[in-house]
Amino acid sequence: MKNITKLLFILLFFSLFTNCKGQNSMIDKTVVKELDIEKYLGTWYELARYDHSFERGLVGVTATYSLKSDGKIKVVNQGFKNTLDGEKSIAEGKAKIPNAKIPSKLKVSFFWFFYGDYFVLELDENYQWAIIGSSSDNYLWILSRTSVVDEELYSELLDKIKKRGYDLSKLIKVKQI
Repeated sequence: MKNITKLLFILLFFSLFTNCKGQNSMIDKTVVKELDIEKYLGTWYELARYDHSFERGLVGVTATYSLKSDGKIKVVNQGFKNTLDGEKSIAEGKAKIPNAKIPSKLKVSFFWFFYGDYFVLELDENYQWAIIGSSSDNYLWILSRTSVVDEELYSELLDKIKKRGYDLSKLIKVKQI
């Protein structure tokens, strides 16, 4: 029992520490004003991301969102380790919209009741691409409904990220199918 309590304390401390670490007031973390969750559901391809331990080495990454009967959102992230022929890695979690007045600020959990921020920073009016961040400047993703976008669009997305103050040199382009 002591070990479980100790583990929970460490996880809680780590969660609080990582949410505060790296805060940068120069980063624009404002979210889109409108988000129709029904339109957002479905599969998104991860085109680029900041490096972090829970996706390190994954390629061909997708995120699939579907509505659950309890009103929460089922989240299935999957990718392949190191190569597109590598071992498949799947993480299943849940998301919720804690404040209906700001639907573009979601909370996502892959582990018990520990939730992280999922902020829809930019979103195509036709829901074809999205830029996702969090309250920490350590997390950033570029998502698309297609596994490849043309270079012009990709450059536009990078410009949007740069204008928000994010460091483009930390962005990893994800190899896709």
